[in-house]
Amino acid sequence: MPSNMTVRAFKYGARPHYEWETTLLERGDAHVFVLSALGRRLRHFTKNAVFTIDRWTVEYFAADCWFTVSADVVDGRIVHYYCNVNEPARISEDEVSFVDLDLDLLGADGLWRVVDEDEFAQNSVAFGYPEALIARVREELAALRRRIEEGGFPFDGTLERLAAKVPRNM
Repeated sequence: MPSNMTVRAFKYGARPHYEWETTLLERGDAHVFVLSALGRRLRHFTKNAVFTIDRWTVEYFAADCWFTVSADVVDGRIVHYYCNVNEPARISEDEVSFVDLDLDLLGADGLWRVVDEDEFAQNSVAFGYPEALIARVREELAALRRRIEEGGFPFDGTLERLAAKVPRNM
């Protein structure tokens, strides 16, 4: 039976960033995959707005990794990847939370690019990121790129397997 979960993202210093409701797909020892429905509402605290999301996504959160993955799914296929660099997730029975550390890695059609370098630079100063955290974020971004290039979990076909289970767009 599907299990409902809430995803809560924070900015450094426990500042609420955004949240949404989702459904558990699979649970591992230190990770979860969730399915977020077309038409879901995302409450964005930073922008003081609520958005309706127009796509299905399969998402990955891990308590032992410094990234998340949101894979946009259309007709059973992943069309876009959005990876956050973040502190490892905290996962309970009905909630996932993580601290978003600004840098994102986006992928589509085999091409990957880093975005939000400016946001990372600004927030590093505004929120007082320690030097060790700044260095760690850069290291984790490089490690994420290697993982993708080498086909490491969950980029080993796992996301695609789960995407094939997503309802087809009408």
